[in-house]
Amino acid sequence: MDKVFIKDLVVRGIIGINDWEREKLQEILINITVFTDISRAAKSDDLADCVDYRALTKKVQAHTETVKRFTVEALANDLVEICLAAKGVQKAIVRVEKPGAVRFSESVGVEIERTQSK
Repeated sequence: MDKVFIKDLVVRGIIGINDWEREKLQEILINITVFTDISRAAKSDDLADCVDYRALTKKVQAHTETVKRFTVEALANDLVEICLAAKGVQKAIVRVEKPGAVRFSESVGVEIERTQSK
């Protein structure tokens, strides 16, 4: 299966359980890999046959900026559902990180993998 990826997307949003986290926008780092069959798009060279990663990115950004989740787990689940709803996507891996959330760590986060239910 072929892959389309969105790497190191930085979005500012509300995420966390502490009072200060609920008031101040934080950087959230998102990585997405969607699995699809690109053979038709490769032959046609037509955007209509591709996973529209620009539209997918905009949906992910808009959701992350407005949802105000308490946990990265919940946000990652939201985002994987957005990915699986995109035309042609059969499987998705979503990684959500909070840079600087833990002292002496570059970031913490979760990565989830889901497959399209038939």
